[in-house]
Amino acid sequence: MSLPYTLILHGLNGSGPTHWQNWLAGELAHHGGLVDLPEFPSPDAPDLAVWLAGLRAHLAAMPTSAERVVVAHSLACLLWLHHAAGEFDPALRVDRVLLVAPPAPDFADEPLIADFLHPVTSPATVLGAAASTRLVLGEGDPYCSLAKGKELAEALRVDVDVIVGGRHLNVDSDYGPWSAVLKWVRSDRVPLTPR
Repeated sequence: MSLPYTLILHGLNGSGPTHWQNWLAGELAHHGGLVDLPEFPSPDAPDLAVWLAGLRAHLAAMPTSAERVVVAHSLACLLWLHHAAGEFDPALRVDRVLLVAPPAPDFADEPLIADFLHPVTSPATVLGAAASTRLVLGEGDPYCSLAKGKELAEALRVDVDVIVGGRHLNVDSDYGPWSAVLKWVRSDRVPLTPR
């Protein structure tokens, strides 16, 4: 079974070398997969318009000859929702999207992400951007309570996995290697489980 083409999107401050996103990119490449792990401009001071343009450029570069998968973490989840709700070429639609540990869409405690807040949370827009979307929440995430995360999943009408004790599912939560996300990319295996 061939691996999909995988676009991995980082959140605020990027993904450091020990983050599961970098581990995932390395594992996929090691197994012969094609991976795009871009760094958005100014990861410490994100600009929604700039990041949207970058996202769409990377989507446009994805080959159409393979399954196309997007894996987004944290702020990139809200970026994806803005992309889905905007006007874009239907050719940018992908097969599968995994939204991991999004901030709550109304999270007001971080001024740097203010422009990313309050995305449209419509099932129609999400379905327009990807054939299948899945949400993963970490229990105890300081940026999104389980209640807010489940509200988001319900608004989008997508399946959701809750990782017990996962917090923000980042390096600070001990999420470096994470075999479940690799299995999901390879075979759409669900549900996602802890590392």
